[in-house]
Amino acid sequence: QVQLVESGGGLVQAGGSLRLSCAASGTIFRIGAMGWYRQAPGKQRELVATITTGSNTNYADSVKGRFTISRDNAKNTVYLQMNSLKPEDTAVYYCFVDRFLSSNWNRNWGQGTQVTVSS
Repeated sequence: QVQLVESGGGLVQAGGSLRLSCAASGTIFRIGAMGWYRQAPGKQRELVATITTGSNTNYADSVKGRFTISRDNAKNTVYLQMNSLKPEDTAVYYCFVDRFLSSNWNRNWGQGTQVTVSS
């Protein structure tokens, strides 16, 4: 079993910043990609950013230049620094970790953290 604990969400004014963290614990032998998705009310979950074990990153066009994803492999933790936040960034943010187990990669999800950006 693996647990993902997210933190850092909250309410912020437009133009402000937040930093999300997601720490993985439990039965972890090998971690691959890590990242973040988000889901706004009435919308499908969408990719925000991913980061590979080699720290290659990928971002949604809507957050490029404003969000930065990073990871600390020693702590099994992924971060999302969000700057210049906009009301349209309001959503529940979910982290994920790809874990290698029993000859397969498995994706584990965090419980979600609310980010609300007021105009």
